[in-house]
Amino acid sequence: MTWDAELDATGLLCPLPVLKARKRLSALPRGGVLRVLADDPAAVVDVPHFCAEQGHALLSAETGTIPQVYLIRRGG
Repeated sequence: MTWDAELDATGLLCPLPVLKARKRLSALPRGGVLRVLADDPAAVVDVPHFCAEQGHALLSAETGTIPQVYLIRRGG
C-alpha cells in the first residue's frame, strides 16, 4: 500500500508519537494515508485508541516488528 506522508516517531515516548501523528494527519486531506514508525511499547495501545477516538481508520498495524509500523487513513 502507498501512503501520502511518513512520520518517524522512533525514540519518542508516550504521548509524543500520537501527538505528532495528530499534527501530521491534520496537514493531510481527508482520505490521506500516514505511515507511522514507532518503537514506544505504549504505541500498541495508544495508536489504535487515538484512531478510534479521532475518527481515523487504522488500516494496518505491524506490532511484531521494531519499529512498529502503522498506516492511518485520515477521517473526518
